[in-house]
Amino acid sequence: MRRPPGNGETASKGIGGWGLWGRHEPRRLGCAGPDRCGQALLQIGINMMALPGGRHLDSIPMSGQRLHLMQVDSVQRWMEDLKLMTECECMCVLQAKPISLEEDAQGDLILAGGPGPGDPLQLLLKRGWVISTELRRIGQKLAQDRWARVHSMSVRLTCHARSMVSEYSAVSRSSSQEMGQIEKLLMEKCSELSAVTERCLQVENEHVLKSMKACVSETLSTLGQHFGQLLELALTREVQALVRKIDASDNIYTTESTTGNLFSLTQEGAPLCRIIAKEGGVVALFKVCRQDSFRCLYPQALRTLASICCVEEGVHQLEKVDGVLCLADILTDDSHSEATRAEAAAVVAQVTSPHLPFTQHLSSFLESMEEIVTALVKLCQEASSGEVFLLASAALANITFFDTMACEMLLQLNAIRVLLEACSDKQRVDTPYTRDQIVTILANMSVLEQCASDIIQENAFA
Repeated sequence: MRRPPGNGETASKGIGGWGLWGRHEPRRLGCAGPDRCGQALLQIGINMMALPGGRHLDSIPMSGQRLHLMQVDSVQRWMEDLKLMTECECMCVLQAKPISLEEDAQGDLILAGGPGPGDPLQLLLKRGWVISTELRRIGQKLAQDRWARVHSMSVRLTCHARSMVSEYSAVSRSSSQEMGQIEKLLMEKCSELSAVTERCLQVENEHVLKSMKACVSETLSTLGQHFGQLLELALTREVQALVRKIDASDNIYTTESTTGNLFSLTQEGAPLCRIIAKEGGVVALFKVCRQDSFRCLYPQALRTLASICCVEEGVHQLEKVDGVLCLADILTDDSHSEATRAEAAAVVAQVTSPHLPFTQHLSSFLESMEEIVTALVKLCQEASSGEVFLLASAALANITFFDTMACEMLLQLNAIRVLLEACSDKQRVDTPYTRDQIVTILANMSVLEQCASDIIQENAFA
């Protein structure tokens, strides 16, 4: 790859330097300019060496450079010519190269950047993703009756499964009897799948293949179940270890690191959030949020809680540990940083989401609703950034769906004027999503007659 010449100067192509990065000074010849006869002979030689595409070396402007090309040896001149030819040739090769629709190399590429030693969580997630992808692709090839592909992928799946089992056994502390049994069943099914798909390659009778296809499909389904059970057991063990570490730690750095690991797991999807909730993750995180010595970790812990509460198990655990009361205390305490109160607002927005049916039964929320709504309106009024305002207004919008009493509270708190004033502040209301929250709040409040008249008086439609 060439770096473009700087300051309008042309990069040298002489023997003064072969580097393609930067500018090199050409080596100067010690002789004087050639005579007329020498120039004529040189011109004849140059014209005999026309390059592909109609390009000629006589386009080189300096006569000294022309003489220089005739005096160097043939290998050197070939290398000079390559500079002008290879770029075009490479483009031809790239344009002619077909782009494969197969994804065969994907699994190998994933493993090339695999987890480092001693990192069982990342090992499980990466290997689990690879095996899940292989299972899905085998099912696709099976539906297309591509038996050669089904067999080769089954063999590769067996290798991936064996690697996951052996690597996790090497880094994990100990293996339970239940895990050992499932590992054995998984490897037996992998071997069975490889054997039956190999036999299918030798069968030509379509009726026999049809019956064997049903057998392969059943084996593949059972294998997927065993893999899912094994992965869930292994991930549960790792989550348990993280939760115990948070629960027992009184060191701020250890707690910060472990909470960060737990947050990363929540980003892997709802199944892991359910495991974290079932294994006491919500309890441990609220324990952190109730200790003054961990105040600087509140935003991180609350962000993790918001992610866990996207599943029903997380919301149930939050209610069991009086999580709503803890959120109300944080929101109403001005000694907490704005970032902390914004993350608490995010948890409120999550647990009051109208899209989640299981959040409509939070009886404890009604007891603290007035305090929470008051604190959220204040946070909207004092927000120093668009993100903070968005989280607070989203929580208010969801609460107006949660209970109609919230609309009356907002009316008393003069929330209509606060929200409409914010619309003219680009620092707070800087995205269409934020405006959508404001419109939602006003629409839900307009069911009250007094709210509707106030909205008109505040010129909200301007």
